[in-house]
Amino acid sequence: MAVASPSTYCQVRSLTEALAAPLSAEDQTAQSMADVSPTKWHRAHTTWFFEEFVLGPHAPGYQPFHDGYRYLFNSYYEAVGERHPRAERGVVTRPGIAEIAEYRRHVDEAMTDLLDGGVAAPVAALVELGLHHEQQHQELAVMDIKHVLSRNRLDPAYRNAVGDIGPSTTRPLGWVEHAGGLVEIGHDGDGFAFDNEGPRHQVHLAPFALADRALTDGEVAAFVADGGYRRPELWLSDGWARVQAERWEAPLYWQAEDDGSWSQFTLAGRHPLDPAAPACHLSYYEADAIARWAGARLPTEAEWEAVAGTRPMDGRFLDLDVLAPQPANPTVAGPQQLFGDVWEWTSSAYLPYPGFRTAPGAVGEYNGKFMVNQHVLRGGCCATPPGHVRTTYRNFFPPHARWAFSGARLARDLHLDAAAWQRSLVDAARTTLAARPPHVAPVWFYDERGSDLFDQITRLPEYYPTRTERALLADHADDLAALDVHTVVELGSGTSDKTTIILEALLGAGSLERYVPFDVSEETLRAAAADLDGRYPDLEVHGIVGDFHRLRRGERSEATGGSGDCHRVGAHRAVDMADVWPVDAGGAVAEIPLILDVGACAEYGLHADHPQRAHRSVGLHFQAERRFDEVLAVGVAGSGLEHRRIVAYAQCHRVEILHAERFHGDADDATRGQVAAADAQCQRWLTGRGPLCH
Repeated sequence: MAVASPSTYCQVRSLTEALAAPLSAEDQTAQSMADVSPTKWHRAHTTWFFEEFVLGPHAPGYQPFHDGYRYLFNSYYEAVGERHPRAERGVVTRPGIAEIAEYRRHVDEAMTDLLDGGVAAPVAALVELGLHHEQQHQELAVMDIKHVLSRNRLDPAYRNAVGDIGPSTTRPLGWVEHAGGLVEIGHDGDGFAFDNEGPRHQVHLAPFALADRALTDGEVAAFVADGGYRRPELWLSDGWARVQAERWEAPLYWQAEDDGSWSQFTLAGRHPLDPAAPACHLSYYEADAIARWAGARLPTEAEWEAVAGTRPMDGRFLDLDVLAPQPANPTVAGPQQLFGDVWEWTSSAYLPYPGFRTAPGAVGEYNGKFMVNQHVLRGGCCATPPGHVRTTYRNFFPPHARWAFSGARLARDLHLDAAAWQRSLVDAARTTLAARPPHVAPVWFYDERGSDLFDQITRLPEYYPTRTERALLADHADDLAALDVHTVVELGSGTSDKTTIILEALLGAGSLERYVPFDVSEETLRAAAADLDGRYPDLEVHGIVGDFHRLRRGERSEATGGSGDCHRVGAHRAVDMADVWPVDAGGAVAEIPLILDVGACAEYGLHADHPQRAHRSVGLHFQAERRFDEVLAVGVAGSGLEHRRIVAYAQCHRVEILHAERFHGDADDATRGQVAAADAQCQRWLTGRGPLCH
């Protein structure tokens, strides 16, 4: 659009006044928290921007409306000079809203006179920036006044005409798959964009799937009902500290009613919660915890843009007759709500793109200096003015912020078929080999030939880890046999050669029923499974193809079968362990399996004790603080505390050894309680009723 024209300028500026029109002088002066600014401050600050950066330098003879406004209405531009403290904007009762209106008229007259005469390209660019800046503050003004009004026990409405336009139902969550590979993200320089949207650059993506709609209030209500705000294992550490410090029990603006239902404060007052509406006013911490609870994750901003870039930029943006996110249309196929309704948190930290440089002067302070301790949101919301956002637009807030119209869209890692695996390999090689220093992820070498080469390497005299593993297993075979284990799961099993020490010990004890090798190489796994099936005819062997470094809970494996069968799970798809060992009629797991990665024991954990106590598993020492991508061990069956127990927990999409200690019957009550809680958590994970977390 012709952004330097007087008509465009007046159109944008008039929307700010329309947003302020329903508000009294008292409404426009209140400040409900430090992050919120009064409405009249937004009106004045956006006016000051044009006065400071356009009229002052480029309109000969212009006289500022009031010299003191440069101090009152500067936001964060250090190069301009001192400014009024942000947290005290609400105490500035004067100038009042009438004086602010006069200030706007004064600047608008000067701006239209300047634009009528035509301006040079650099000045036109500043005007365009100023208009987009004002649109940002229009959204902020809506966010802020909602927070102000919510602090009033009377639940006043901003506009009584605000209403629903969408259906009250939504469709079940679906998924949009993306093959990954090398993609380009960022603005290409054609047309307006904020400086943080570029430069355009390449990013390599693993295959993934993106939810076809935003999370709903109904789905978040299920998280709340499942104790989500009382379960630290679902939260990032900083997020859990915030939950406790601020006593979060539900999303912002939710209120529990006497009948057990939830209501929500909106710009139309308080209303019953609509389960089909997009969840809104979530912090990053909440979005991340809900995603983890749902067995998924938040997308990266590159993943989001890779999908959104293929879709038309349709969505529900700022509409004074709605001003609330609306449910997805259950009759429309394909992804919805990528634009508008709610900003969608991504897992990406707000950082500069490769090659980013801040502009010189005060305008260069616009974005770059905020690139720390923030997360990126994408897509716009129901308070974003139409035409303001782009596919490349990067919004950002601190992870604890809740008053924005922010929601979430789930993502998950995707199964790789042979063709997609080949494409991903080519793209990965092109990207990583061009890096400095060049590198290639080890997983790409574990095809049939690579696995055979690695097996030969392990037999070399110089390669001590395999000998160490064998010695450890041989030394403790009797201890393992005494554990009454029925199922052994080995992550990164390879040829399973050294594992035969464990298998033979457990088979000799009469307890072992099945072995589940998990490896990235299908050819090696099939050969190993067939060999073991022939050597141990009474042992059920269930091979699972997959990359356990990207193990995720929440999806079932694609097949189950009898002894010697090989189940393809995919390089990025988790196995549902309920597929490979018994579940009784009541839904409880008949036993807790032993999951081993002896390589992690030998390479990372030997002879390193926790500073407070020795952590042991059948005589081996582990480094309790070290995080592993491997699951080392999860529970060992046994009804009494006299049995040795091995317990591991997942945290932050990775797995670390937090507790591996030998317990005895004379353990104290606190220790007994810890073990009972750990066993119960393992049971919930194994039956799909909860995550494997501490």
